[in-house]
Parts: sequence; structure tokens; C-alpha cells
Amino acid sequence: MRAAVTGVTGYVGGRLVPALLDAGHEVRALARNPARLAGRDWADRVELVEADATDLEQTRAALDGVDVAYYLIHSLGTGSAFEALDRRAARTFARAAREAGVGRIVYLGGLSPDVPDEELSPHLASRKEVGEILLASGVPTTVLRAAVVLGSGSASFEMMRYLTERLPAMTTPRWVDNRIQPIAVRDVLHYLVGAATMPADVSRGFDIGGPDVLTYRELMQRYARVAGLRRRLIVGVPVLTPRLSSLWVGLVTPVPSGIARPLVESLQHEVVCREDDVARYVPDPPGGLTGVDRAIALALERIHDGEVTTRWSSASVPGTPSDPLPSDPDWAGGSLYADERDSDVAAPRGVLWSVVEEIGGQQGWYSWPLAWRARGLLDRLVGGPGLRRGRRDDTRLVIDDVVDFWRVEAVEPGRRLLLRAEMRLPGLAWLELRTEDGPGAGRSVFVQRALFSPRGLAGHVYWWAVAPFHGVVFGGMQRNVTAEAERRAAAGRRDR
Repeated sequence: MRAAVTGVTGYVGGRLVPALLDAGHEVRALARNPARLAGRDWADRVELVEADATDLEQTRAALDGVDVAYYLIHSLGTGSAFEALDRRAARTFARAAREAGVGRIVYLGGLSPDVPDEELSPHLASRKEVGEILLASGVPTTVLRAAVVLGSGSASFEMMRYLTERLPAMTTPRWVDNRIQPIAVRDVLHYLVGAATMPADVSRGFDIGGPDVLTYRELMQRYARVAGLRRRLIVGVPVLTPRLSSLWVGLVTPVPSGIARPLVESLQHEVVCREDDVARYVPDPPGGLTGVDRAIALALERIHDGEVTTRWSSASVPGTPSDPLPSDPDWAGGSLYADERDSDVAAPRGVLWSVVEEIGGQQGWYSWPLAWRARGLLDRLVGGPGLRRGRRDDTRLVIDDVVDFWRVEAVEPGRRLLLRAEMRLPGLAWLELRTEDGPGAGRSVFVQRALFSPRGLAGHVYWWAVAPFHGVVFGGMQRNVTAEAERRAAAGRRDR
């Protein structure tokens, strides 16, 4: 069976592709920029196709000859217009699937209570609407409705994890005592793969959840127990609005307030499965569904082993074209500020590259730590990601990985790393790190370039306001990366 998967740069989509391959399906991965999938372990086993879900012609061509199409796109974190963007993309995809003759659409939506649509949070209401649009497409459709997904890298899981780990005592909104039915990501994938082979006359939604029903308070206490933490003091209060709660979550956890707010708003609802009809078509996995404690333990095991294959922060924003790279000719005639530095390094190029590729996250930025922390805190105060997203992998980077408040735009192993800023800025910014051959054996050159394209007067003012600090921040990075590479090279020589 040939399956097309959208949202392959996202948390679930990036894990579904190898699951479908393991099940024996052919996979066509749809992405607005397929080059960004380079470096994925499964990239050479799938057909990569360029397609924007809001472009009818592209999507219809991408779905031609497909048996089942997975719709795993949503606009969480894109701002107040996310409902319109979700609606537009779903309608386009539904029409493209029908005209391309797709045999089935599978959509992962959100579990919601049985209340009028106007009482739902905007996030859940949009998820429900997308499911209805796809069900009305004329193509047999399976809508899987899940609540909190437990797994390493899930936005909901990371939000809960960091709140519990960092706050031994906390005040929370009243939703902390609402009942939820979380589900392990491995079980979500099991249902998604199984949905591909549902009978042609089945076109409906299904609730999916794990074996445990508990409150969010109980979930945090269960996390604390599994993680070996003391029992948490959790006090629910009626005065915390979703906006205040999301700002608070944004400061304490890696999840920025723009993503935290719709998630927090959705927690106002009790989300418990009302039926288990999916079992008629997709039997439980061998050994049964994964309980909460086991799901948490598996997630922590992957985190501790550095095996988080996808994260919520990996997803790109649907429907938004990528801004041009600094190398594009369209920059000619525009303002592009640059801070360029290079240094001769008494270390082989490969050693220097190992330092460059490990930058950020727990390793840090090899320069004024207080300045980086202050910039990260300021970014979070205005709704940006800050530094707390860290890295998916401590030693290896691929395109679209996040590194604190940067995203990997390009990687040429051993040669070049291009990071694009996702912090809140009055313009576009990049940090380019290159390694080049040095003037002699066992030597290399470290080239560092910070680029900034201002937007309006505020952008120009911003650049000149921070320029006096570049010597400390970027100059310090240049010196310390060089020193670390030379230290590693010297240690390697001693070991020999």
C-alpha cells in the first residue's frame, strides 16, 4: 500500500514514516521544502515530494496514485489566525485527495467533550472542524481523536515534565482537577498505521486513549513518582486565566506561550473517551495499551539516552513560505548587516567541526553565559522560545533541528552550519559557522558570520543598539570555540 504523509517535519509525522515503512508500506513524504528532510534516518527509503497543503495543484499532484493520505498538519502557535489557516489547508487537502482518487484519509485530531462548539477552546474547536471538513470530502476518512500524548518530545509531555521537575510547589488553574485520558505516542502510531487498512465503507471518527483515566494533578504526581522526585504540592486557584497561565508556563517550560496558550485553554475541558469502537478495526497492540507509568518511563528513558527522534519544536509553520537565505540574489540592494570573524585554529578540521556541531543546548554558546541567558529570558517574556528548547541530539544536527532559539537551516557535515533565529526580532537573523582547511597540517580556520536583515526603522535601531556587545558575545564565542577545539586536539595527541 502506498501512503502519503504530511507533517513529516512534525512530532507525530516524523515518527509515523518509519512506523509505516516497518509495516511494509511504501511512503511518499510531502513537505514544502523536501531538502529539509535530508539527514533523517528514513529519507533514503521514501519518495520525497514538494507540496504545500494550501496549494491545490501541488497537493493533488503529490497525492496521485496514493492509497491512503495522512493529514497531520495543524497551525498551533501561529497566532490568532490559526483557525483560518487550518480551515483553508484542510479544505484544499480534502479536495485534492478527492480529485486524485485517494482511497482513504487519516487524520489525528483532538479529543473533545460533548459540548456546543462555541464552548470549546479555539484549539479543540479548530481540530474538530478540520475533522469534519475531511469527513465531508467524499473520501473515506478516519479521524482519530486523542487527548494528551505522552512521549519524549511531545509539547504536552514537555510542558507537564518541566512544570513538575522545576516546581516542587505550584499554584495552577482549576483545570488541574479535570479528568483526562492520556495516550502513549507508541499507541497513537499503532492506531495510525492500523487505520490505513480499514474497510472502504468505514468513514467516521474514533476516540483513542490509554488505559488510565486521571486528573492532570494526578498525572503530574505520577510523573514525579516515576522520575524519582518528591511528591509535588499543587494548589488549584480560580484566578489564573489561560493567558496568565500560558505566560507562566512559557517562563517555566521550554514551550513558548504562543503554543502553551492553546494547550492550556484546551485543558479547561475534561477529555475522556466516550467509546472504544476503534478496537473493531484496529486491535490493541501486543501486550495491550501502554499505561501512564510505563509511558512516562519510556519517554524518560529515551530522553536520558539522547534518542528523542522528533520533538514538537521540529515542526515548521504550515502555509508560511520560508524567508530567503542570505545567499539568495534577492538580497541585492537591501540592508544586510554582518559581523564576520575568523581565526586560525591549531586543531584538525574534524576536531573543530565536532565543537561547532555540539554548540548550544547543555553545551552552551562558548561566550558570555549571562548575556545569552538574559537574551533568552527577554525572548520568553515577549512570547518567543528562549533558550529552553535545547537540542534534540547532543552531538548531531540535521536540517530543521532546533538549537535553543535557533533553527538549523543548512548543514554541510564537516564544513558549514547555518542557524536561523526564531527569537522575537525586528528582522531576520542568521548565524553561520564554517570550518575551512588551515595553512598547515593539523590546522584549520574557524569562520563565524552573524547576519541581520532589518525590518523597518526598529530593525536598524536594534542592530546598532546591540552592536557594541558583539565583541563580547561573538568575539568570545570565536575565541572559546577555538580554544575548545585546540584543547580536544591536544588531548587526542596525548592519548595517542
